[in-house]
Amino acid sequence: MLPSLKHANRMLSLFGFFKVPLIWLCRPTILHLDDEKVVVKIPLRRRTKNHLNSMYFGALAVGADVAGGFMAMDKAEGRGVKISLAFKAVKAEFLHRPEADVYFTCTDGKLIDEMLDETLYTGERVSKPVRITCTCPSLHQDKPMAEFDLTLSVKAVAVTQKKRLEISRFFTSIRCQTTVRLG
Repeated sequence: MLPSLKHANRMLSLFGFFKVPLIWLCRPTILHLDDEKVVVKIPLRRRTKNHLNSMYFGALAVGADVAGGFMAMDKAEGRGVKISLAFKAVKAEFLHRPEADVYFTCTDGKLIDEMLDETLYTGERVSKPVRITCTCPSLHQDKPMAEFDLTLSVKAVAVTQKKRLEISRFFTSIRCQTTVRLG
């Protein structure tokens, strides 16, 4: 179940304030959140700009982190599962100077679902890259300002034996259905 945007933004603000203050200082706002896509905006302000009056690359990294990480956290919460989430690698390509508010878009919802399924089934850590695209719609419409490939790493924690059994039965039924269709 997806939370309302108001609730999601409140949770993001509290998470930033208590857990990662740099997120809170950048003041990200979730503009869109569904099963496939998340869009996060970081305003260009004194705290987020560099000496060239464009967005500082550290603020860009915060936006990419929030876009990729929040979707995974939201999906896990919707399943009633706690996860350990981290980014293991970062690859960024800065294409143009973002001289206005920046929108961070991640459309890897299906990939994150697959990662959560796998970690719930195996109990092991799963790491795969997710893509975040940065744009400045007020100046350049959909032209990418930067692209981030973050290796998202998730592991299910505190999964009860009952929940693990439910997951195992679910995957067994999927395998049986696939075998019947193929056979």
